[in-house]
Amino acid sequence: MRLSSPVYRLKRKARLMSRGENIPLHEALDRIATEEGFRGWSLLMARSDSTTSAGDMFAQLQPGDLVLIGARPLQGKTLMSLRLAVEAMKSGNRGVFFSLEYTERDVSGRFRAIGVEFEHFKELFEFDSSDAISADYIMERLASAPKGTLVVIDYLQILDQDRQKPELMVQVQALRSFARERGMTMIFISQIDRSYDPSVKAYPSLEDVRLPNPLDLALFDKTFFLNNGEVQLRAAR
Repeated sequence: MRLSSPVYRLKRKARLMSRGENIPLHEALDRIATEEGFRGWSLLMARSDSTTSAGDMFAQLQPGDLVLIGARPLQGKTLMSLRLAVEAMKSGNRGVFFSLEYTERDVSGRFRAIGVEFEHFKELFEFDSSDAISADYIMERLASAPKGTLVVIDYLQILDQDRQKPELMVQVQALRSFARERGMTMIFISQIDRSYDPSVKAYPSLEDVRLPNPLDLALFDKTFFLNNGEVQLRAAR
């Protein structure tokens, strides 16, 4: 679906609407998206043209990679991670989605949002929303998963929210070793700090990743940062 204006102009229109009508920005963005024929802003972002497709992104990944996908809210990072899982499944690999935020119904709806029939991949896809999600839990659940499995973890900053779980650094180190040993690709969806200003910098970077707890971001092999419907790939080191 072709947009009436570039994404940055639609966002500017939403900001003006937010100020003029004294409504939250996310509500204004959703209203603009509705005017463009989408049910919400995140769906508009997912369907808008981008400089890098999911296929291009997937082609950059290698078994054993730890990948970070970062963006501010409503930029389509969850949908992009699902697109990558679909690319993996198109190649005959498995896709596993661990989420402390979404339900299975939410995720099946996201498949529809990216124009994919979930039924085509249900034999290769697994969703897990257990409250127990942590590095130990993920590794236990993936104990028999084959090489080439693509794993999405939604999201990085919540892994150690429960103080009974190991520190975030310890968990990511463990998952990095596990991914390399087992030949799996692990994608971590990440929040970006509110201080990030897209008018100053076109894309977020590692410096903008929100880190309530210490983490060496050099543990990641690759990063994808999203903004205004476009994606920037970077090597993390």
